[in-house]
Amino acid sequence: MKFPLLFFIVAKFLLFFCQVSVAQNSVMTTSDKKAVKLFEEAKTQYQKYELTNAVISLKTALERDPNFVEAHTLMGYVYIDLKDKSKALSAFESAMKINPRFSSNTVFFVGQLYLEKGSYEEASMALNQFLKFPVADSKLRAEAQDKLEGINFAIEAVKNPVPFNPINLGPGVNSELPEYFPSITVDGSTLLYTRQLPAPNTPAKYNEDFYISNLEDGVWGESYNIGSPINTENNEGAPSLSADGKLLIFTACELYGDYGGGRKGLGSCDLFFSQRQGNNWTKPQNLGTEINSKSWETQPSFSADGKTLYFIKRVKDKHNTAHSDIYVSTLGVDGYWKEAKPLPGHINTSKNEESVFIHPDGQTLYFSSDGHPGMGGLDIFVTRLSNNGEWSNPQNLGFPINTHVNENSILISPSGNLAYFASDRAGGFGGLDLYQFDLPRKVQPAKVSYLAGKVIDAESREPLGSQFELLNLENSKTVISSMSDPTDGSFLVALPLSKNYALNVSKPGYLFHSENFTVQKVSSSEPFKKNIELQRIKVGASVILNNIFYATNEFDLLDNSKVELFKLVEFLRNNSAISIEIEGHTDNVGSYELNKTLSINRSKKVYEFLVSQGISEGRLSYSGFGSENPIASNQTEEGRARNRRTAFSVTKIN
Repeated sequence: MKFPLLFFIVAKFLLFFCQVSVAQNSVMTTSDKKAVKLFEEAKTQYQKYELTNAVISLKTALERDPNFVEAHTLMGYVYIDLKDKSKALSAFESAMKINPRFSSNTVFFVGQLYLEKGSYEEASMALNQFLKFPVADSKLRAEAQDKLEGINFAIEAVKNPVPFNPINLGPGVNSELPEYFPSITVDGSTLLYTRQLPAPNTPAKYNEDFYISNLEDGVWGESYNIGSPINTENNEGAPSLSADGKLLIFTACELYGDYGGGRKGLGSCDLFFSQRQGNNWTKPQNLGTEINSKSWETQPSFSADGKTLYFIKRVKDKHNTAHSDIYVSTLGVDGYWKEAKPLPGHINTSKNEESVFIHPDGQTLYFSSDGHPGMGGLDIFVTRLSNNGEWSNPQNLGFPINTHVNENSILISPSGNLAYFASDRAGGFGGLDLYQFDLPRKVQPAKVSYLAGKVIDAESREPLGSQFELLNLENSKTVISSMSDPTDGSFLVALPLSKNYALNVSKPGYLFHSENFTVQKVSSSEPFKKNIELQRIKVGASVILNNIFYATNEFDLLDNSKVELFKLVEFLRNNSAISIEIEGHTDNVGSYELNKTLSINRSKKVYEFLVSQGISEGRLSYSGFGSENPIASNQTEEGRARNRRTAFSVTKIN
């Protein structure tokens, strides 16, 4: 649990307290000169940080005069620095019992300490008592009012708890060492996290490394070190995996200049990235000055569409007070990150926002904050991005997910119903362990599925590293643009539900491939799996244009055909030596003559569109075959739908 502002306030008012007490010995609450002398010795010892000696001096002074208010008060400050909050609270309360009006600051700290132990009613009483003082520090008064808002929320939250039953992820993931900051692939099968290893010969006495565990028959398997070049003898932490697990963004600190054979840092903590090719990771590279600075950047969260990066940045306010905010950067069409900007003021506060996580749905953001009303310390919140690009007001996840201690580093599963977090609660394997729990429905993200498969050469069956795009057919916007793995041809992409998608896969030297998906009612537990076969460009090779659409018995192109049409235009521009024939086909419903005419008119419409986009008529021809060349049975609706198609074939290569 942090003491927001506490140590700065203590230092300020202790100095004031010491100066007043020295100058006004005559108004001290004891007449025992020996007790006063011991008190003065304790002040000197405290200023020298001789805390144990200060306690001894103060105890001796209080033995001589148990009603010595100043000694009780100073004892509270000393115990705060000794990190014994229970004894600090007892000392401050002793001072208040003797004279409740002696010091407004003492009353404030009593409220603060009660809040930090989750005693909300007692904290409320103390802080309300503090606010009744006619003279009190303005900053403390504002702080007390903020805390009371959170306390009122906490009291109601405790009365209305949400379901919470955390389950340890087991010995495959957890050990006697601390594990924290989890990240997961969109299929929910690969978990990457930070483990703190002992390193007694280093200044920090520990080394943070990344470990990976894979889900096997519902159980997390034995984890393994991700190894070099990512893990080093220095600390790596706060990882974020891309949806397919092939891009890793993480934090490395104190890497000024050239480090580790090319890992260059710009400040105290920077964000780096590495790509997985097959089983190997590339050498980590700095994300650059649009993201990193001389300040402190950490805790990245990479969106499933590969276009947006959220992270935490240390900033200073107008009073030069440091705190952390959530920043966001988007990937430009040139492949470079744009300058990072802070999230709006109703998300970021003047206090600390940490542990940001964007769900694969691309619109639900989770983060920790001690600047919004909560249970005390860092609580976890959720905010949602609307269609107009605005974030909703943050919503607290509730008690007992949030408590009076700090909660952070939450991860939500792609399915949206499970949450993962780190805790040192009793019953674990030692230190921080990773747990999962069922996320309450009202704070769940939108459901997502995923598309997984491989891209291969249609003839040789060799895997291909290829460009693939997933587009929203309703608005023609690119949802995901990525590459299949050049080593094994694999790809894995998120599919938010309730959308219609077009999939285009392309590679130089090959005809492109198109598919469409209607993801309306599919469960996230029933993902799409598809292997893509690409044909080399050669005369006679043909491609079905699966995303060309017409109204029933009509030949005018529908608007959602534009995605495919422009893909075909791009292909022809990139392959200027190729000539093609557009082919129209129908099912066998209706007369042969009408189907023949319809198929010719449909292929002609595609031809005319290509010409309108500057493709030479000399490279194009069109024809219609009606129902002559079925590729599926016309006895079922599914078969007839497959037969109603537009295709093109390569007729000439110059």
